[in-house]
Amino acid sequence: MTELMNALGHALWMAFAMFWEILWPLILGFGLSGVVQAVVSRGEMSRLLPNDSPRSLAIATGLGAASSSCSYAAVALARSIFRKGADFTAAMAFELASTNLVAELSVILIVLMGWQFALAEFTGGLLMIVIIAVLFKMFLSRKLIGEARKQADKGIKGIMEGHAEMDMSVENGRSLWRRLSSPQGMTATSHYFVMDVLAVWKDIVIGLLLAGALAAWVPQDFWKDFFLTSHPVAASLWGPIVGPLVAVLSFVCSVGNIPLAAVLWNGGISFGGVIAFVYADLIILPIIDIYRKYYGWKVAALIVAVFYVAMFGAALIVEFLFGALGLIPRHRSAQVVEMSISFNYTTVLNTIFLAIAAFLIVRFFLTGGPKMLSHMD
Repeated sequence: MTELMNALGHALWMAFAMFWEILWPLILGFGLSGVVQAVVSRGEMSRLLPNDSPRSLAIATGLGAASSSCSYAAVALARSIFRKGADFTAAMAFELASTNLVAELSVILIVLMGWQFALAEFTGGLLMIVIIAVLFKMFLSRKLIGEARKQADKGIKGIMEGHAEMDMSVENGRSLWRRLSSPQGMTATSHYFVMDVLAVWKDIVIGLLLAGALAAWVPQDFWKDFFLTSHPVAASLWGPIVGPLVAVLSFVCSVGNIPLAAVLWNGGISFGGVIAFVYADLIILPIIDIYRKYYGWKVAALIVAVFYVAMFGAALIVEFLFGALGLIPRHRSAQVVEMSISFNYTTVLNTIFLAIAAFLIVRFFLTGGPKMLSHMD
């Protein structure tokens, strides 16, 4: 019993250590996300995405990165703009960008794993959008699009519908700074900040607990054997194949899978395998079921197949590209370590950003924020 309690305590401490390490990046990322959403309107998205041309896909990518949604909200918002007339492929590009090309993800990757992973994740995200555009052009018929739109128009509820539909952006013709610094801008930022945190906190907690348990309990030799570390060429191919499958089974989405990605990297998964794992939050089992509800089984199966191939292909290209450029870290030293809380730069930054978070939360409650919670489902 004592050994069990010690093992459990060890895992919980590892989870808390990772949480302490990523606390200020989380607040910074959600804050930046709130700022961007406060000045980017969702109302015109559908009008700007009429087809799958390079221009529409580029706009969808930019709007998706600016919208910065949790995985469930991204899926719901993609259906919403598709129902309002947006092209299906452009809506899928928007969905990918809103979960994989966002500020909070990049900040946490840099702090926890290194700038190379953030750059690789961004590069691979753009490659994924190109790949899905090509694959949908090849396999998505007009008949399937018609079936998908008919099913989408039924309006069957998924998860985070209210969060996806919320639009508090400030559009008054003034400069960006004046909009952000106005009372309306600060209120919108605070509402988006709190709503985004509430949307993903469960995934973050689950991700930290899983990462803590794996880091504490699974021996390094298991990971080395599983990821074929003694066979470098095979490992570079195996990583992008198995990375998404591990993510599907973990049920963790959004930024919650980054601590687990760090554990896998330290355990021996290839560089491309890490990137593929991070991308796979859009094909975890609960989201696959939402695709079924939104678009029907045929289109849902096509989305999953196309996304998986795109994840594998983009991750493999990133693996070889970054390897050729010498950008793959030689040492597996992601910040998944036992530590004691001390007065260092992490503590200082956490204190500063906790104060900022407190200001935003107080403003949220003072400006009618709790009423918005009724729309979070």
